[in-house]
This record gives sequence, C-alpha cells and structure tokens, in this order.
Amino acid sequence: MHAHIVIGIGNDFRGDDAAGLEAARLLRGTLPPEVPVIENEGDPAELIEAWTGADLAIVIDTAVSGAPPGTVVRHTVLGPSLSQGDAPQPLPAIQHASSHALGVADAVALGHALGRLPRELTLYTVEGADFGLGAPMTPAVRRAVEETVAAIADLVPRSSARLRPF
Repeated sequence: MHAHIVIGIGNDFRGDDAAGLEAARLLRGTLPPEVPVIENEGDPAELIEAWTGADLAIVIDTAVSGAPPGTVVRHTVLGPSLSQGDAPQPLPAIQHASSHALGVADAVALGHALGRLPRELTLYTVEGADFGLGAPMTPAVRRAVEETVAAIADLVPRSSARLRPF
C-alpha cells in the first residue's frame, strides 16, 4: 500500500494518446522513491489494483473534449466523503481518444462497487489532436505533458512531506 501513486494511461502507437505514458516516464526517477509510477494501457482492473489503498492516486490520460490541443484540465474525482460510503462524484463527460475499451470513469465506478478506491483521485487530462496509428505526439501535446509533469512533481513532494511523521 502506497500513500501516493502516479498512473499514466495511453497507447504508444496512437500519436497523442501516448501523453499519459510519456508523463509517467518523465516522472519516474523524479518523484520520491516511495511514490510508484505505473504505466497502464487503459485496463480498468489494473488501475483498480494499482490505486487500491492509496491516499492519493494521480492519473494522467488523453482526452477529446473539443478544447484546443494541449489543453490540460485537472479534475479531483474523489474526496474524503467516500470514507463515509457516499457514491463517487461523477466524472466530467470526457471521451477518451485512446483505444482502451473502458476508461477511468469505468474504473472509478467499478472500484466504488468493489470498495477499492483511493482516498482521493486526481485526474489530469491532456487534450489530444492526432491519434493516427504510428503518428508522433504533436508539439502542443508534448508541451502540455511537460507542464503536467512539472505540476505533478511540485505537488507530490509537498503532499508526501505532510504524511511523514516528525
């Protein structure tokens, strides 16, 4: 069981859909060693397994919402109210551009049903533009990934420090 976990979701072979995976790779070795960084191709069962018992799970994924490519949106999906048995807050209506059949929203719903949610889940979505097979990540999405990585790197050490006993 980890206090914090970072999970990047995506597909390396579909252009901008690799954003979450790239973010995870950039964060690996940057974050404190006690914070695992996981790559996931969109498997809800693996997501649930990875975040079970975490105080904070940070998930990075690509989305298509009609926003300009490279737009980053941070959603706090769950909060402390879940410890009282409340239903999870609904995820914003985001269609994932990746090839995964089920997305983060499905994993949240299933995790809630199984009683296997993190205390808090923060989802970063990076708006994609090109999902062609074999396409490279577009420059706007690459810049957004770098900005997201910097934001997460700033967030996690502060959060981890709060949880350490003095």
